[in-house]
Amino acid sequence: MPGVPDAPGVPSAEELSALPAAELAARLAEAYRLIAELTAQAGRLAARVEDLERQVRRDSSTSSRPPSSDSPYKKKNGDRSLRERGKRRPGKQPGDPGTTMNLVDDPDERFEFPPAACCGCGAGLAGEPVTAQRRHQVTDIAPAPAPKVTEYVAQAKECPGCGTVTGGELPAHVRARASFGPETCAQAANLTAGHHIPVYRATLLLCQLAGIAVSTGWMAGIRGRAAALVEAGGFTARVRELLKAAPAVHADETPARAAGGTRYLHLACTRYLTCMHTGDRSADAIDAGGVLPGYGGVIVRDGYAGYGHLADALHAWCGVHLLRDLKGLYDFEPSKQEWASRMAGLLIEARDAASAARQAGQSALDAAVLGDLVTRYRELAAAGLAASLYRRTATAKDARRLARRFLSFEDMILRFATRPDLDIFSNNEAERTIRPVKVQQRSSGGCWRTLEGLAEFALIHSYLSTAVKWGISKLDALRDLFNGNAWIPPSLEPTG
Repeated sequence: MPGVPDAPGVPSAEELSALPAAELAARLAEAYRLIAELTAQAGRLAARVEDLERQVRRDSSTSSRPPSSDSPYKKKNGDRSLRERGKRRPGKQPGDPGTTMNLVDDPDERFEFPPAACCGCGAGLAGEPVTAQRRHQVTDIAPAPAPKVTEYVAQAKECPGCGTVTGGELPAHVRARASFGPETCAQAANLTAGHHIPVYRATLLLCQLAGIAVSTGWMAGIRGRAAALVEAGGFTARVRELLKAAPAVHADETPARAAGGTRYLHLACTRYLTCMHTGDRSADAIDAGGVLPGYGGVIVRDGYAGYGHLADALHAWCGVHLLRDLKGLYDFEPSKQEWASRMAGLLIEARDAASAARQAGQSALDAAVLGDLVTRYRELAAAGLAASLYRRTATAKDARRLARRFLSFEDMILRFATRPDLDIFSNNEAERTIRPVKVQQRSSGGCWRTLEGLAEFALIHSYLSTAVKWGISKLDALRDLFNGNAWIPPSLEPTG
């Protein structure tokens, strides 16, 4: 080309024109081959760059990643939560009286500080009557008292008539010659199982706060003792029975490192019940929980196909998962994925309509309203598929996958609208309930040392989670447990 210097190693136009026709044709063929190869390589690299850019931009608001996986150094200035902002300002509301620490009528100690002399003339005021006073109180923690030791003496007596020697019966919690009582056990289990504190630090805390010296070995075994009492008390069987009678059950699963490998914790729960068990990710492991096989209500879940064999139940796809997927797609390519934003708006509109119907005591949406929602739903899903059908980028592939999901699983996705009597738009109940698995795993060095330890965690967390859902503190539930009266949920939900 005029004005463009020849590249090194590239023949000039004069040199090419002097070549024989056969050699010129061969060189052109080689050049076309290289161009095609480089074009294909550039396309692959562009797709890889696009995929990496999407991965970098994914966080808990645009995918199913937990919030704990978000980098603290890459927080966006805006709110990434999908929850709608309320109209109230943060903090104390105008006109709210608020709460403050009140004075008690009978303090344990009282000190009076009268003035010694007049601040005007310096005259002494000793013996003068008090004309006014202002009370102040300081509430503090007293140092831990010495542990209370109670001795139980099992006595024996001989019958004067037949000569038989009969021994006295000790209380149920008295077995070893020297042991810790139910309150110590409850406090220890509350630290390790209720608040996920590592064993060594829990041992230090109990020693410092309660003034009782326990060993790390004893502390390490307290969760297993609690789990055994939960199982023996009939808690698990009762919760399974109640869950099978629930109109809707939330299900979820999460991986956990144990014994050098990966296991899964499976969950079935409602607003007032929690049942968790361990296994792999297979259908048999899901069934091993004893809740979902044969269950005939609605299972609220994510898109994991492992629940597909549960054919007796209706299935509802978590709407919040779908909103995150739609947001991630639209945020990366807003000019070509407008359907995703409109579909998210439609889901929220349908959610609000279902909520209004539920609050009004209606078991179904108005036929015209539901028909309009379904029609627009299908149009948007079809438009999303058509817009990316012939594009060959990674984002277009995700868009096609998501659009086909909306078309193929319409019944599952819109279950919350066809059953407005049930609050099943999201699976947040299951995600909140299963989150302590990750908290415990992180506090325990990233794993459980044994599979038995993981199973014990699942059992005791089911007990404590259910108690908290009923308004019972973890410590009170553990006190009942170690006193031989494991708390059992009385019904599917409170009736009062």
